[in-house]
Order: sequence, then C-alpha cells, then structure tokens
Amino acid sequence: MDWLTALWHTLVDTLGDVVPIVAVLFGFQLGVLRQRISQWRPLLLGLGCVILGLALFLVGLEQALFPLGELMAAQLTAPEFLPGDGAWWHYYWVYLFAFAVGFATTIAEPSLIAVAMKASEVSGNAIHPWGLRIAVALGVALGIALGSYRIVVGDPLHWYILGGYLVVVVQTRFAPQMIIPLAYDSGGVTTSTVTVPLVAALGLGLASAIPGRSPLLDGFGLIAFASLFPIITVMGYAQLTLWLHQRNQRTR
Repeated sequence: MDWLTALWHTLVDTLGDVVPIVAVLFGFQLGVLRQRISQWRPLLLGLGCVILGLALFLVGLEQALFPLGELMAAQLTAPEFLPGDGAWWHYYWVYLFAFAVGFATTIAEPSLIAVAMKASEVSGNAIHPWGLRIAVALGVALGIALGSYRIVVGDPLHWYILGGYLVVVVQTRFAPQMIIPLAYDSGGVTTSTVTVPLVAALGLGLASAIPGRSPLLDGFGLIAFASLFPIITVMGYAQLTLWLHQRNQRTR
C-alpha cells in the first residue's frame, strides 16, 4: 500500500507541475492566437496520459532506479569485491559498469531518438540516425566512466570540465559547420528522463561508498560529464566521416 500512497502524492504533485504548462499553451492558443481548439477529447485524453505517465515514471525512479544505482555502486566498491587494496586501478569494474550504463541508457533515451530522426529528416538522410545515436552514446559512456574515475581519485571537477571544453573549442574550429549546432544540442538531449536518474544514483552511491568522499561535493557532477563528452564525440564522428569521404574521393 505504500507505493499506492506514493503514487497518489506524486500524481497530485505532477498535476500541479503540468497545470502552468497547460495554462500557457491554452492561454496563447485562445487569448493571443484566438483560435478554437476543435479536438478537445483527444487533447484531454493525451494530457491525462501525460500526467499519469509522468507520475508512474517518477514513482518507478524512486522505488527502483535510484535504489538500484546506489546498490550497484555500493556492491562494486565493497572491500571484499575489490581485487586489491583500493587503488584507483582496482575499481575497473566500476568504470566498466559506468561505461555500460551510460551507453545503454543513452541508446534508449527518447529525446535522443526524436532528435536523431529529425536530424536525419532535415539533412536529407545525410545524418544517419543510428550513427548519431551511437556517437552520442559513446560520448556519454566515456564521460560517465571518466567521471567515475574522478570520484574514485578525488580530483577537482573543474579540471576535467575546463579540459573538455578546451577540446570542444578546438574541435569547433575544424569540425564541419553543419554538425556543430547539432553536436552542442546532443549534450543536452542526453541528460533527460532515462539517463539522469541512473547517473545521479551512481554518482551518489560511489561518493557514499568510497572513504573520504562527500556525496554533496563528489557525488554530483557526473551529469556534467554526460553533457560534455557527447559534443566531442559527435563532432569527432563528423570529422572522421568527412575525412573518410575525402580520402575515398582522392583514391578514385
């Protein structure tokens, strides 16, 4: 019965969160554009599905994904599981798990799927949806693995972020112009409904399980890695594709 109570409270909170959005949309449609809404029944049904879906999703996060991420982090860093005395290279299962979670959650990210389909549509299929999705997923996976390493060794976050954005600035100078805006947006669409909960839970779990780490200071920051590295990998994917195309043209 506890989960039913949690679902009810979450449903009420979600309804309160969605009402301002609906008010803005309806306000502009009826008050500014002065256009009638002809399909009221499917519209209200869709809004009900959105509210119910969000509530169920949030309850699922709280009941399953957050505890699972923290549990996995605690088990992978347990002294009896580590193959050595706790040096940074003994946490290789943590890095592998972070890489796998980052890749899998990003591939399943609905917002990335939508962006990849639109990018393929407006580019006349010049940008392949799966190519973009895999490039972004590799970026997230590498970023989360590196962020997990940072938590293990305790390095300051800003060193990594500044270094990463320096790479982005250099790549921006040499990457194909058509891919740069999409690459920058790819960093944002990855940090959405599926990726963020597991990544946040992993970071907090790692910081709680490793001696000397603060969940507040060290547990957060993984999402910044998940936003930064897809920019690098998407521009790198475009640069590699362009280089291969130019090489094939020269060999003909």
